[in-house]
Amino acid sequence: MEHAVIIPAYNEEKNISDAVTRVTKKGYLPIVVDDCSKDRTAELAEKAGAIVLRHRKNQGKGVALKTAFKYILEKHPDIKYVAILDADLQYLPEDLPKIFKPLEEDKADYVTGYRNWKKDVPFRHRLGNFVWRTAFNIAFSANVKDSNCGFIAMTREVIKELVHVATGGYIIENMFMISVINKGFRIKQVPVKVYYYGVRDIKTGVRFVSGNLIYIIESGLKYRYNIDLKLYKILSKLKIIFTKGSD
Repeated sequence: MEHAVIIPAYNEEKNISDAVTRVTKKGYLPIVVDDCSKDRTAELAEKAGAIVLRHRKNQGKGVALKTAFKYILEKHPDIKYVAILDADLQYLPEDLPKIFKPLEEDKADYVTGYRNWKKDVPFRHRLGNFVWRTAFNIAFSANVKDSNCGFIAMTREVIKELVHVATGGYIIENMFMISVINKGFRIKQVPVKVYYYGVRDIKTGVRFVSGNLIYIIESGLKYRYNIDLKLYKILSKLKIIFTKGSD
């Protein structure tokens, strides 16, 4: 099997069986990383046919991906392409062939989805993503349509690089995009459907948006001028901004 789909999961017993089943139906290997769930996430994922890797402590999405990357590199030399799918089914497993295709055709090394901002995304999410996207494109002289989409696919060669940088939770998409830019990998974006099942309260939204924005600006300064403010790390320790997905 050449394709695997990593599904990071935390207390997702409601959706995990459906996610695994739909991935399997597309002919891909589902790998669920259970980030110390308190419910039946791991049990139901195994019953649905997934390989399940379990954390004894909740560590966030970035560490969950690192766990899966290490497992694939060590145990599955046959896997050439890997995608990341949210366990809450915010993105559709049926769109997986679309983000795998540029890799299979050797037109990209790293593929992300981009959302239809006008049709699919609530205004507050649209506003936050506009801020991140604009800051990202300025900081890295890029022209991405979506800098923070969690629906991602990559080659095995990219995994070998990202396994060393994966950490944290809410900044992981920006962290990965910055890393592949730094390494000179080919990036492509394809349109995908997205569904929102709730809207964050204002306080949560502010912490969420500000954390990503600070990380992007700080990383941009380091990328362009080799200036490391270390502000994100300080604010993370003070719990002023979001760091892990469990915050």
